[in-house]
Amino acid sequence: MSSLRRRSLAALLLGGLVTTLATAQAPAPAMGAPIRIAMIEGLSGPIANTGEAVFRNLVWATERVNARGGVKLPGGHRPLVIERFDSKGQAEEALSSLRAATDRGITLITQGNSSAAASALIEAIAKHNEREPARQMLFLNYSAVDPVLTNEKCNYWHFRFDAHADMRVSALMSVLREDKALKSIYLIGQDYSFGQAVLREARTQLATQRPDVTIVGDELHPMARVKDFLPYASKIKASGAQAVLTGNWGNDLTLLVKAAREVGFEGSFYTFYGNALGAPAAMGEAGIGKVIAVADWFPNVPTPESEAFYQSFRQRFPNPADDYVHMRMQLMIESLAQAIERAGAAGAEINAANIAAQLEKAEVTLAGQTARMRASDHQFQQRLAVAVMDRQGAPGVKFDVEGSGYGFRVIRNLTPQQAEQPHRCNMIRPG
Repeated sequence: MSSLRRRSLAALLLGGLVTTLATAQAPAPAMGAPIRIAMIEGLSGPIANTGEAVFRNLVWATERVNARGGVKLPGGHRPLVIERFDSKGQAEEALSSLRAATDRGITLITQGNSSAAASALIEAIAKHNEREPARQMLFLNYSAVDPVLTNEKCNYWHFRFDAHADMRVSALMSVLREDKALKSIYLIGQDYSFGQAVLREARTQLATQRPDVTIVGDELHPMARVKDFLPYASKIKASGAQAVLTGNWGNDLTLLVKAAREVGFEGSFYTFYGNALGAPAAMGEAGIGKVIAVADWFPNVPTPESEAFYQSFRQRFPNPADDYVHMRMQLMIESLAQAIERAGAAGAEINAANIAAQLEKAEVTLAGQTARMRASDHQFQQRLAVAVMDRQGAPGVKFDVEGSGYGFRVIRNLTPQQAEQPHRCNMIRPG
């Protein structure tokens, strides 16, 4: 096929995808005015792939709500619509996007891929809501997992739907502590609030649960700026570490595991996000039995409901490069739809304050996964699973990741009660 023809075909396919997404979000003629949700995310730059993965998940979640008639209110049914705002992966741009969403009259804000951006948004939205009580906004966080956001910095207008970093480290530690052969570990992370929190908690939990394991490396690197991780990988190998623990995500994880493979590092990787966005393909055969990830859900969760859920996502997004489905984002949109309907059923105005009052009580089930919002700190309580990388077709690995031929076998399931942790939030409520 000629280069021109390939480019023409690619343009046609991309145009078809954009048209499909736009059509999927268009309000059905029988419905009322759409309820708009602003997604503020990095959609350009080195972490654009993570932002696009979020968009696909949120679009799919709203499609499911709209397919059953939208949000049911006394005055009629209303569809949910996602509007994109590009933060370029920067906190300053996220605030600029927030102002743009405010100018458009959008009061429901969602973001996640950066705890630094999330922290800035929490503060800005709280100030906005004090200044303009008639135009209050609500912040739904699907991925920013710095523990402080639902502890010391907890805020009534912020709800987190992902397990925070301490919860994720604890889940990983439930597997790591049983690896009696492990005697040395290297800690590495991105140099901002989230990455710092991961390494801090890892040191704490290792000291209490595996004091026999020596930390032979402990360092942070600039986020989304390192192009060549070979120097880091070389230090990891030279340290004699038997394992690496990292909260890295996006290209910072993919490039790290790729460099580790290139220098011949043969240890394990305990990761937050090693199950997608190129990491399994980058590690290849070297990752089998060695790349461990924690998540709220994996495609190979061994239940019929889970399998049907995943198959449905793949039918909607058949391109292997688009294969990264987040259960928590689906549960987030379901929780939002439930809260809006309950506010309407109670005769309340559909605004941020009344939705928040109902969102505190959210309890939802989807594909066999049940979760609830904890009102005291607005931290979602849900299952966590730990899984290990293996070849597709191995026992427990029916589905691979992104067409790589490698998938993740679930080795530990934590109930919401097992994953739950105490909080340090002193929630100040309006009025």
